[in-house]
Amino acid sequence: MHLLTQIGTYFLLMKRSFSRPEKYSVLYLQTMREIEKVGINSFPIVVIVSLFVGAVITIQTNFNIENPLFPRYIVGVTVRDSLLLEFSSTMVALILAGKVGSSIASELGMMRVTEQIDALEVMGINSASYLILPKIIAAVLFFPILCLLSIIIGLVGGYLSCIWANVIPPSEYIYGIQYAFYPYYISYALTKMAFYALIITTVSSYFGYYVQGGAVEVGKSSTRAVVQSSVLILLANLILTRTILQ
Repeated sequence: MHLLTQIGTYFLLMKRSFSRPEKYSVLYLQTMREIEKVGINSFPIVVIVSLFVGAVITIQTNFNIENPLFPRYIVGVTVRDSLLLEFSSTMVALILAGKVGSSIASELGMMRVTEQIDALEVMGINSASYLILPKIIAAVLFFPILCLLSIIIGLVGGYLSCIWANVIPPSEYIYGIQYAFYPYYISYALTKMAFYALIITTVSSYFGYYVQGGAVEVGKSSTRAVVQSSVLILLANLILTRTILQ
């Protein structure tokens, strides 16, 4: 029964969040600020993780297929498809759930316990739309860009490992990246990332918006937001993969 209550409260909050904003100019300014917080500030972690993961996948793939019957360019094919189909969307989304999701839950939670949200409501402002909608828009627009960045940096990391670790000839790696490439995989990755952005922002906003208590409860709500977002991302990954890749 408690679960049904939470689900109902979540959808009611989303209904308020997606209501018509009072001033579009304010929504635009808020969205620009959120793009910097949830998107641009996530560049470093996405770049670092993708670079090393691309290099590691290259080395591990080469180690696992050390067979003269297999062409060496299969390493490039494997790295490319691993990044496109799973890592640069789902794994990066799990990382962003920890970074962005906890930040959103903590921010809204502190605003709730310090009564800033109540002050907005007293002034007649739809606090859900004012605070949550810009975060959703910024994440849905910018997370696919982070996904593309992850794909590119991951491929660069694999290329650098070919040079520095002498895994395979770089020309073979590049040929493998180009071999039997399906552009649809990029659309698939970006579509998944947009859904993940919606999950991360809405779930984290829900847990932060309805915090009750003090700083300890804010920390607990942040943890719950990350855990629940991660579980829903994995569930959405299964559903979207089954739906899109048919």
